[in-house]
Amino acid sequence: MIELATFITLSTVTLVSAILVITRRNAVHSVIWLIVTLFAVGGIYLLQHAEFLFAVQIILYVGGIMVLFLFVVMLVDIDVALKQARFARQWQAGLLTTILLLGLLGYALYNHGLGLNLPARPMASAPAQNTQAVGMALYQSYLLPVEIASMLLLVAMVGAVIMAKRKME
Repeated sequence: MIELATFITLSTVTLVSAILVITRRNAVHSVIWLIVTLFAVGGIYLLQHAEFLFAVQIILYVGGIMVLFLFVVMLVDIDVALKQARFARQWQAGLLTTILLLGLLGYALYNHGLGLNLPARPMASAPAQNTQAVGMALYQSYLLPVEIASMLLLVAMVGAVIMAKRKME
């Protein structure tokens, strides 16, 4: 019963904060609400006994990528962005897409049921072995690609700082 209440709470927080991400006019506020969304999704992972996904969600997405998002949002010249053309005139295309997606969802639910075939309870014995297998794969079999990706991200971050510094001077 406590798990269900926690799940409903985290799901509600996720949905409300995700809506706030796309409805805020201030880009920094949107990023903050996205951080709240990612924390809530991490909590849902933890409820499902996916500890590795929880750790990756918090450390990688909230800790790393959102800091970079915030950094980029603060570097963007908001005045120039506000003067550019907006997509407000394309609401008909958005409405048509929404109707098509809802129709597709309705068709899938009507003809195939939920179609998820989830187990009744999550497997509690697998996470330690799964986390170990992912770690072994990342740092044994795929060590070179992981290191190359980390170096590319570092170079991109240093490049962004240098470009921002030149622009400010």
